[in-house]
Amino acid sequence: MMWLFVLGGLIASTGSPVSARCQIELSPPKVVVEYGDPFSVNCSSSSDHIEGMGWESPEGGTGFMNGVSSLPLDVDSIALWSINAQCYVTLSDGQQCTERLPVTVYKTPDSVSMPQPSPTGPMVEGQKYRVQCAVAEVAPARHLVVQWHKGDEIFSVDEFNVSSVSPLNVSSVRELTAHRDDSGTRIWCEAMLNFLPAGPQLPPMQSKSHEVIVLYPPTFDELENETLKVPADGEVILNCNATGNPMPAYSWRCPQPVQQMVKQESENQLILTRLLQLPGTYTCTASNTQGNTTKYFTVVEAPRDRSTFAAIVGVIAFLGVAFLLAAAGSCFQRRKALHAKVESSALATRR
Repeated sequence: MMWLFVLGGLIASTGSPVSARCQIELSPPKVVVEYGDPFSVNCSSSSDHIEGMGWESPEGGTGFMNGVSSLPLDVDSIALWSINAQCYVTLSDGQQCTERLPVTVYKTPDSVSMPQPSPTGPMVEGQKYRVQCAVAEVAPARHLVVQWHKGDEIFSVDEFNVSSVSPLNVSSVRELTAHRDDSGTRIWCEAMLNFLPAGPQLPPMQSKSHEVIVLYPPTFDELENETLKVPADGEVILNCNATGNPMPAYSWRCPQPVQQMVKQESENQLILTRLLQLPGTYTCTASNTQGNTTKYFTVVEAPRDRSTFAAIVGVIAFLGVAFLLAAAGSCFQRRKALHAKVESSALATRR
């Protein structure tokens, strides 16, 4: 109660708080400095009633300087991780006020590393893996940001709620589920000290990247089952191409007459020429170390085109009729000639 009474009386007698009468300004108002570097901050007061001022600081302290209204704090090389520095102003009536200088001392990491994912070796689709980003000797850890990269994507960001201001070893751990789309991409982490918005954002430090290899069973590029019609001419192609890691091997089962003539059963395509276009079920199996899958092809005869068939029959009938008419005409000419010859012979006998 006594302190509240004194403070109330002070405000009432002067019309404003002591700090307002001192009008202290620090330039810059905050300091973010790397360990071992110098920095300088100026303290000034625009008060008309100033007697003097000074800096209290474990490094660069000035003591009280009489008759000045502006005074710098100069530190040649910061050697502390935590520094309590403040500027104080004494007015002519003996009153005093202070302004604390926020100082953040930082150290960039000695290294950023990413060990091989655990367990080691190629990943298997669907299984979970632990990845770690190790950041060595960084300060202060509460301003550390770790970003996880996979190809062109940032898939995770980690921050740390740590009160210590001295250098620490910090780790960011994430769990990944292996997926075939990630196979062949590269994964890495990067660490940076971020003092935004009041301070700088320092350049990131990256770990070495690791290529992600994911093993997964085969899947067909097209529909699993197909029905194909035998064309009037040309060939039938049975496409059994599948994607998998390791690369799939292929095996075919065909109708018996075709099976005996198929020489390359390990190919991902089966080409049926006109001699091999037998209707039936053709089976292709794609397999690797992670599993196998089977695709069925049903080859059927294409239905005949009735209009074409009718046209062919019509042409044949027309040619047949024409042939008969031609034969009949020839026979009539032969009979007419023979009749004329007989009449001529009879006439000669009568004479």
